[in-house]
This record gives sequence, structure tokens and C-alpha cells, in this order.
Amino acid sequence: MGHLSTSERVCSTTPMASTGEGSPPLLARRAKLSSEAQARRSEDSSPESMPRGKQQQPQQQQQQQQQKSVPLSAEPAVRNIPKHLIDYIPKDQINMEEYVRNFKGDNILGWRFNAPLKWDKVIQISLLHLVALFCLVTYPIHELRVYTVLWALFMGGVAGFGVTAGAHRFWTHRSYKANAILRSLLMISYSVAGQNTMYDWVRDHRVHHKYSETDADPHNANRGFFFSHVGWLMMLKHPEVLRRGRQIDMSDIVSDPVIQFHQKYFYVLKVLLCFVLPTLVPVYCWNDSWYHAFVTQCLFRYVFSLNFTWSVNSAAHLWGSRPYDKRIMPSENIYVSIISMGEGWHNYHHVFPWDYKAAELGNYKVNFTTMVLDTFHKLGWAYDMKQPSKELVRRTLEKFGDGSHESQRGKGAAQFGAVPTQMVGHIHYAEVPDPELEYDAESSSTESAKLDENENEGERQKKATKKLAA
Repeated sequence: MGHLSTSERVCSTTPMASTGEGSPPLLARRAKLSSEAQARRSEDSSPESMPRGKQQQPQQQQQQQQQKSVPLSAEPAVRNIPKHLIDYIPKDQINMEEYVRNFKGDNILGWRFNAPLKWDKVIQISLLHLVALFCLVTYPIHELRVYTVLWALFMGGVAGFGVTAGAHRFWTHRSYKANAILRSLLMISYSVAGQNTMYDWVRDHRVHHKYSETDADPHNANRGFFFSHVGWLMMLKHPEVLRRGRQIDMSDIVSDPVIQFHQKYFYVLKVLLCFVLPTLVPVYCWNDSWYHAFVTQCLFRYVFSLNFTWSVNSAAHLWGSRPYDKRIMPSENIYVSIISMGEGWHNYHHVFPWDYKAAELGNYKVNFTTMVLDTFHKLGWAYDMKQPSKELVRRTLEKFGDGSHESQRGKGAAQFGAVPTQMVGHIHYAEVPDPELEYDAESSSTESAKLDENENEGERQKKATKKLAA
């Protein structure tokens, strides 16, 4: 979760195509997935296997040989999308076989890395933090203005909301629906964060949930705190990340008009909203100096915002209690939740990624994003807010939890690091499926054991009964 510029669903009814503002093609594309699942597996872009290769005609073999470098637009996930909708998708011409062959870690001063370094990112990220640290140490505190601090906090909150409510809970997990006005506000807020394109952010996070803590996870926490925090941005992606990322269905993102606009004017929006506008306001509104405005907005706010987001990938996967599923690494970390506006309840989130609250309780003190989303819900701008029943949550935590939930250990027991647990590393366990949808390309791997799928049948039956009664 979080980039510097450079999710389990079942229902009793067949999804219908939707033209609503929330996610236009989302249900329609899922209706086709069941019939296309086997075909897609055979079209895997992995260099490791070539299904039914011996049965191919000579002409097909010749065409494959001529197209060793397969563009991303030709991958199964986006193959059926009209050409005018894939113009902004990165034209990734990577030859996977060559990529795997050359994927050897750099050796720097005797220190062997697990992957080749991206030196441009190493320099950019390191320089950004070093300059910010120098300015922080030498900053004249007596010249700091209250309005400038408040403005930095406000813009940091806007940026955080764009990441948490927009890129994460809405576009990645589709945990609620939003009208055009709210979707536009989410896109603008995300631009203030100054992170990567929405397409890359969503794709990487969907892969992260589907293959969490495996080689296909972009920021695999098994590789340590530094890698999962920021190191993954400084290295080439593991071949499995690329291979699995190409299989993720991104048609709902590609066909979203708001995302199309964001991609078309990505660099303009990023520079203007993340750096230029935040700097201009202190200078022209309360006559602050250019130096103070630039340092507080483009360095302090930006660096803190990035690290708050990155902490969800690192700290929230390494430290904390696991009341909902002790077998996985994501943890309940109140400190991460405070600085990330409610994203630190990560054990719950990885079990129920489709809950719009990203936590069991909508406690506004440690989940500011949920408070804002509830406000938009009252306005009618956000609707169809998904969340599991209390009964489903209870059954899940009783079956897989570490015993640190307050219902099991008494009120207030589920605190940071309350119960140390042993996890199964390098294995991804499936998440609880969303009762409303039949299948989801971003759902947990079918190669993993389904979590509580049979017990979730009761939830689906309840949904069906309510629909019939209505």
C-alpha cells in the first residue's frame, strides 16, 4: 500500500451488468469469469509453463515465437477491453523469460541483495529523506506560523483520505459505491498524496491481497521491515509479482471515466495539487516565506504522508495482535491506525477486505476515514456500504483468532501486541468471501484453502431471503 511515483466474493444470484456510477463494469465482468477461468489459466503469461503447447498448430507456434515480448495490453486481464480504453495502460514490453534470467541481486560492498536495485529510485527516495531530515534539524522553529502548520495538517488529511477512502477502500476493494461527485473528490484527494498512478496502485494492492506474504506480494513482509516499508520501491519486482499482476482483472479501473481523466493528466495533477498549490497558499494567503512554505509542504508533509502510508505495509504486517486470524501476518496495530487514518486494523482487513470500515468497529477516534465516509453516506454520495454481519465476524474469530479479541479476553484486551502468536510464513490464506458477489478476480487465490466459505453460506442465504422479501 502506497507508492512513490516511479478484496473473495460469493452470491446466490448471477451478477447483472451495471451502469451505475459506483463501478460500471464490475458485476458484468465477474459474470464472465467462471466460464473464462479455465481459459485464462491456460493463457498464463508465466515463462515457467506453456499449457497444451504440444497441441498447438505450427502457425500458432510461429506467431508466439515472433511475439516473445508481450505487451501488457495483450494480457488476459485486459485483452477484451476496447483499444480506446487501454491507451493509458503502461506499455510493458518485458520479455518475462529474459527478465527471470537476468533477475539477479546486486552485490554492493559485499552486501548481496535479493533483487536488482533501481538506482534512480534509490537516489530519489534517499535524497528526499536526507534533505527533509536536514531541513527538519535546521528549521527555525521560532519562524513557524500556526496557519502554515494547520494548512500542512489539512493537506495531509486530504492526501490520506484520497489514499485510504479512494485508492484503497473504493477503487481496490469496491467496499462501497460512490457517485460522480465523490469519485471526483477522491481522485483529486489522491492526487494531493503525490503517489503513483491509480492503475499501478490498485493493481499492486490487489496482488498484495491475493498473494499476501508470498513471492507474488509486491511488499512481502517476510523479507523484513525495510523491504516491506520502502525497499520494495527501490528494487525490481520479483518475477512472480509481474506474472500475477498481469492476471489481475483491471477492466473496472480502465473503464472508469474518473480514472481515465486522472491518468491522462496524471503528472499535471500531481505537480499542481501535491506541490504547487500547497506551497502557494501560505505565501499568498498569510504572507509566509517561499522557503518555509516549500519546506513544510513539499518536504515535511510529503515525506510524513508517504511513511504513514508505507507503515501499513510494514509495521501493520509485523507487530500487533491477530484476533481474527492468527495464521496470517497482518496485525491489529493501533499506532499505525492513528497515523494512517484507520488503516492499522490490518488483521481484520485482510480477513474482511470488503468491509468499508477496514475495521470491525467504526471507532472514529482511530478510524478517521470511516467517519468521513459515514458523513458522505448521510449525504447520499456514498452508498451500498459493505460490512459483514456480527455473527460471521464472531464465527471467524472464534475459529481462527489468537484469543486476543475483547469478547474472548475481556474488554480492552485486544491491544497492541497483546498476545504473541506464531504464524505460518510464506503461505497465503484465503480471505472471507463477500456474500454479495459470485466471484472476484481480486479474490483470494483458489490455490489456497478457502477460509470459512462453507460457514458463509448462511450469509448468502440471508441476503437471498431479504431480496425475495423485498
